[in-house]
Amino acid sequence: MQSVCPYCAVGCGQRVFVKDEKVVQIEGDYDSPISRGRLCPKGSASEQLVNAPSRQTAVLYRAPYAKDWQELDLETATDMVADRFIEARRNTWQENDEQGQALRRTMGIAGLGGATLDNEENYLIKKLFTAAGAVQLENQARI
Repeated sequence: MQSVCPYCAVGCGQRVFVKDEKVVQIEGDYDSPISRGRLCPKGSASEQLVNAPSRQTAVLYRAPYAKDWQELDLETATDMVADRFIEARRNTWQENDEQGQALRRTMGIAGLGGATLDNEENYLIKKLFTAAGAVQLENQARI
């Protein structure tokens, strides 16, 4: 099947070969107008990312002051993140400055995008944070 490399914003094409519901090989897609069958070292090692025996497949949470991690189901973890995001926005919202000029922003939320996300994912994350009023947004690719 055809896919896109998950590592950077270039969007190199990949061909993913699956046997018995397991990824067995990933190589460059010669039909891709972006990469024409070529992959960087990270893209070439994508199969290892998928099949690594030490790959974390569960959500882990360590409560404040706890020594051990505990597994959470994805819905619980998502709700915890959403609740904290909304609370941080509510507690740090700035409607106007001292002169009464509209700010409509929060300085309590910042975003750092990563090069392992593709352009579309980074675009949507930027839109989400901007819509929430966050102004402190950066991306690893620019640093």
